[in-house]
Amino acid sequence: MEATIQHVIKNTTTNATVKTQVLNNFFQWSASQEKNRFGWLAAALVIHGCALTPITLFAIVLSGNYFGFWILALVAMGASLVTNLSALPTKITIPTFFLSVIIDIAIIISCLVSIL
Repeated sequence: MEATIQHVIKNTTTNATVKTQVLNNFFQWSASQEKNRFGWLAAALVIHGCALTPITLFAIVLSGNYFGFWILALVAMGASLVTNLSALPTKITIPTFFLSVIIDIAIIISCLVSIL
């Protein structure tokens, strides 16, 4: 006997390819910035060393001086500094710089939330 109910199977695709393509485009763009390597070095040193890390450390001190945040903030600054000063290609230094900026912003937000 044959089944009287026919099942419809729909193929659904996810947006995983879009996320992968965005990351691939970002890494290709990072690799293409090799001619501007010294500009990225200067930007990383100025943004991190002169602005973002002192603001992050100030937020940490005001929110209760949590030692884990100190470690995260200094590792983020150190990762950006070491990758730039060791003359690694921009396909490594630019993503490291952006990741360290995201870490610092997350620490600042966490400190502000703990104050309130």
